[in-house]
Amino acid sequence: MNRNLLHAVAVAFAALCLFGMSIRSASAQIMLRDAETEMMLNEAAAPIVRAAGLRPSDVRFVLIQDNSINAFVAGGQAVYIHTGLLDKADNINEVLGVIAHELGHVVGGHAVLQRDGGYGTVSLLSLALGLAAVAAGAPDAGMGILMAGQRAAIGRYLAFSRSQESSADAAGARFLTTAGINGQGMLEFFKKLQNMEFSYGYYSNNPEVDPFARSHPMSGERLRTLTDDLQKSPAWGKPTDPQLDIRFKRVQAKLRGYVNEPKTTLQRYPTTDTSIYAHYARAYAYHRSGYPDQARAETMALVAAQPEDPFFLELEGQILLESGDPAGALVPLRKATEKTGFQPLIASTFGHALVATDNSANLAEAERVLRQALARDRENPYAWFQLGMVFERKGDEPRVALATAERASLTGDPGVAFMSARRAMGGLPTGSPDWVRAQDIMMVSQTAMEEAKNGKRRLTMSTAPQ
Repeated sequence: MNRNLLHAVAVAFAALCLFGMSIRSASAQIMLRDAETEMMLNEAAAPIVRAAGLRPSDVRFVLIQDNSINAFVAGGQAVYIHTGLLDKADNINEVLGVIAHELGHVVGGHAVLQRDGGYGTVSLLSLALGLAAVAAGAPDAGMGILMAGQRAAIGRYLAFSRSQESSADAAGARFLTTAGINGQGMLEFFKKLQNMEFSYGYYSNNPEVDPFARSHPMSGERLRTLTDDLQKSPAWGKPTDPQLDIRFKRVQAKLRGYVNEPKTTLQRYPTTDTSIYAHYARAYAYHRSGYPDQARAETMALVAAQPEDPFFLELEGQILLESGDPAGALVPLRKATEKTGFQPLIASTFGHALVATDNSANLAEAERVLRQALARDRENPYAWFQLGMVFERKGDEPRVALATAERASLTGDPGVAFMSARRAMGGLPTGSPDWVRAQDIMMVSQTAMEEAKNGKRRLTMSTAPQ
């Protein structure tokens, strides 16, 4: 292969993968699961989801551990929210404004970093023209075409993205109005973005900043466009349900305790602060940093204040379980599970405690609890692991293998999923529901492995020196 052509291919390939690497980077971030947070977001956003013409049961809110102020969609009906956004929001109304905007993307069929709007077409066209020029003996001209084509492609992509953002703004404002929710939070959030732009020099009268080189419209422009529409809404000025804001501040405090450095949390919530929020944040900060006695003291202050609160009971049980007292964790975790109607994440922790007691008398209840949790949330690797432990204690090797296959397919390990599913099929009754499920996992995993192998081979062939 001509080495100049090889270099041109490598540069073009890198440019084409620019946005793809951003997606993989986002997917590599840590996703957090928390029952209280998910329930709060689902219930708070339900009126907006319905106003968008969607069913609340079909929309997922996924929490990403990242301290930046961001939220995004990536296809489907899932909204990804960074912990930094919840940390920096002043109230639940601001969060709902962001959710309304992101649902505008969902309804509009937008996907973050997708190659619509001509991006893929122009990139591939410029690649073809550039390779033709290189093959004709003009490598410099070919590289020029490639780079110019990529610049044009990215420009068209950014223009398309700005159009999507404006469309999502308008849709989000409409959803808030239909749901009867005050749109002030959306405006306040955009003001935060505008302040960030000023901090980084992205204000509109700066001649060095090109507003057309941005994927989002300038926040000042967005504010002007939205303010009139939102202020005309009958819901403008309508106060937020105070109980909903209390729930948000609780979630905010526990996330700060879990995500932030313990020193930062203790500075924000000093021991002189005896509010529920402060106890909650400190309990997670102490638990995370390995101070079980202090964590338990903060948790017991919460339970003493609200002894029937399922999330305080969940925390009490979690601390006991992770401190080596699974038997002591059973009472608070059982109560928390029952009081939340067998919420899958809490039920999974309860199931773990039952297994961890090493008492065979608890295995039947553990299996029942974990199966019930997975019936409502199959995408829970933690629950599949615990259920596999139950099957192992019972000597049911085929179902140990099936649980391992389920967990591996969720955690992105198709090799383990394939081998475990095949092993499960060998011991399960042919044609049974579990056998069919194992077959499905094996086929999907085999396809994933073949695609990964073929993709690696194509990349090697395109970059190997000749």
